[in-house]
Amino acid sequence: MSIAFVGRANVDLTLRISHRPGPGRAVFAPPLIPTPGGKSLNQAYAAARLGGDAALIAGAGDDDWGLMLHRTLTRAGVNLDGFRIVPGVATGAAVVEVTPDGESYVVLAPSADLTGDDVSRALTARPAPIVVAQLDLPWAPLLALLELPRPRILIGNLVPHPDFDLSTLDVFVVNEYEAAAALGVTAIAADRAAAALRDRGIPSVVVTAGPRGAAYAGKAETGTVAAPRVDAVDTTGAGDAFLGALAVHLDQGEPLADAVIAAVRVGSRAVTQPGSLLD
Repeated sequence: MSIAFVGRANVDLTLRISHRPGPGRAVFAPPLIPTPGGKSLNQAYAAARLGGDAALIAGAGDDDWGLMLHRTLTRAGVNLDGFRIVPGVATGAAVVEVTPDGESYVVLAPSADLTGDDVSRALTARPAPIVVAQLDLPWAPLLALLELPRPRILIGNLVPHPDFDLSTLDVFVVNEYEAAAALGVTAIAADRAAAALRDRGIPSVVVTAGPRGAAYAGKAETGTVAAPRVDAVDTTGAGDAFLGALAVHLDQGEPLADAVIAAVRVGSRAVTQPGSLLD
């Protein structure tokens, strides 16, 4: 496997609503259909759909939802040697509310979190040149990842665990809100956030900005990439499609700027379709 995605897999319970209800009020939605989701699952699925040699290191429960995740990933060609079905545990779920403008609001109830042994076992058996990790995982799997031989490219995503040293990454990928949280500020523009995070010792930083595209700051290159104008249907998973594409293009040896351009195109395509999996 060329790219290993380390993090979470869950089921998305998506509700398409006309508006978000106020306190004490209700709003009706079409019938709910469980679909595969979870940030690392979405990223691995996108990478595989784009031709990458992707693996998912994550866990799910031994229930119908967990089996559905396994079937979906198998059909997509994702390597599942590190995907663990945990007996006696319910698969995690995310309740996703999608409003008519395509904006999504997510509440996550995770389960079957990875252990340090899960990460060590999977990446020792099959080392990956590129590893993409969810940095909000519990400390044990992140520590196990750092104790393994360093991959060629280590990519981190999301606001990090408090004990995680961001300077150990090669690439840090976050959205504007996560970048602000990592910097300890209320709000900051994507280009300024990328530069500020790079100045904290991270070799390369990419900050996504939704319909405005993305900004990047590397050792020798900085810039912004505008997103094409599209009609958004559902923003769920767009950032994950972006990251899956970014990893694939970096794996192909492309410079950071070119990889970000390609990833913005894929992320923009993702918002034109329902659900979190890249079609």
